[in-house]
Amino acid sequence: MTLAAFFAVGWTLRGITIGLLLMLALVLLRDYRASAAARLSIALTLGSIASTICSGPGAHQTLGSWLPPLLAITSGNNVVFWLFAAALFDDDFEPRWWHGALWLAMVVLGAVECVAANRWLSVALTSSALVFAGLAIAPTLMTWRDDLLEGRRRLRLFIVLASAAYTAAIAFANLTGNIHPVPGVPNLLFGLALAAIIAIAAWSLLGLRPGQGLFASLAAPQPMAAPLRPAPAPAPTEAVDPAQVAALERTMTVDRAYRQDGLTIAQLAEKLGLPEYRLRRLINQALGYRNFNSFLNYYRIADARAALADPTQADVPVLTIALDAGFSSLGPFNRAFKAETGMTPSEFRRGRSPIPDSASAFSNSASRISPAP
Repeated sequence: MTLAAFFAVGWTLRGITIGLLLMLALVLLRDYRASAAARLSIALTLGSIASTICSGPGAHQTLGSWLPPLLAITSGNNVVFWLFAAALFDDDFEPRWWHGALWLAMVVLGAVECVAANRWLSVALTSSALVFAGLAIAPTLMTWRDDLLEGRRRLRLFIVLASAAYTAAIAFANLTGNIHPVPGVPNLLFGLALAAIIAIAAWSLLGLRPGQGLFASLAAPQPMAAPLRPAPAPAPTEAVDPAQVAALERTMTVDRAYRQDGLTIAQLAEKLGLPEYRLRRLINQALGYRNFNSFLNYYRIADARAALADPTQADVPVLTIALDAGFSSLGPFNRAFKAETGMTPSEFRRGRSPIPDSASAFSNSASRISPAP
């Protein structure tokens, strides 16, 4: 293949990729802009467009004054990818101020490296891409099982792992001297791989059924005096066994399985004697939950609210109440509690507002469950 052909094919692939990324950004902005994960996804798509342009064949020689800002954005995009992966599997994730500071630092270093052409800084920035890819993969592998929607869970895993592998491959190529923007077979293969990843992600995202979306919609916190309510249960797509629902209810309300620190869906399935996939369907279709942690937090926060409103436990530390309810530390408890009630546990306790008996997570859905044939 001639040099001109490499240029033409390489930029054609990148044009397709940029078009798909822009389409994804517009769809996310239209449908999911209330979600932190979706906002990070939009930022990631825009940063990926900058990276796609910079990695095009001959881009470093033709971009001129546009090269430094685009490379700077590309450097910061490694941080965005890490945050995106964290938010994708945590519906309660919210970026912190130091995340923005870290992104800005990477952008500045990327701009400095482009202008100064410092070899060691270049190696450090390239190596940081491997670090952030690793940081993205680790929580993904630990939490992907908590997603109760099969199609969404597989798509999330694919997006993170494929993107991390692509990022690591580019970083390795640059570190070993196989410079990515140089026209040739490696550049063509990288362009083809990126176009394939984005095309699969776009096709899957746009093809997910209603209620199976990649990002959770955010609901406003409920008033303090209102009882905790589970997510609305959709009409089951297949028959749900009432006996299994009753067994799950007993395990959560009588045995208080939610108090077990680090309880996983595999452990709960073992307690119930059910396969994991069936328990996922049961929690999702009978109760309306999309995430296992949200399901657990319903019971844990109800437990904590009752303890915080109990005058006889006024001297019990908030940390003790959080740990007794099943939370592993105070930070996640405070965030989950405030997301549910609109106030911190300490503010709730000072109000000393009596709460009604927490409604069973199963009461609203039981009437819609048809007996198994």
